[in-house]
Amino acid sequence: MWTKGRMQIGKNTVRWEVKHFDEGSIFGINEGRISKLWIAINGEPEVMYERGWCQKPKSAIAKKVFKQLMEKYN
Repeated sequence: MWTKGRMQIGKNTVRWEVKHFDEGSIFGINEGRISKLWIAINGEPEVMYERGWCQKPKSAIAKKVFKQLMEKYN
């Protein structure tokens, strides 16, 4: 299942998309339920996971959103 969202963190617009399943998988983040993840801040992609890391979270905002999504969907 795909879930998409948008939020404001201060002056920053964050958009995200998560592909998640009911059960964990070897393809998921930490063998969890998220198999694909994309986070963009102000239109710039900052986090990408597609059955493996393409771009890990580095900025404070990206890490904060990543943590929230992991808690909810993984």
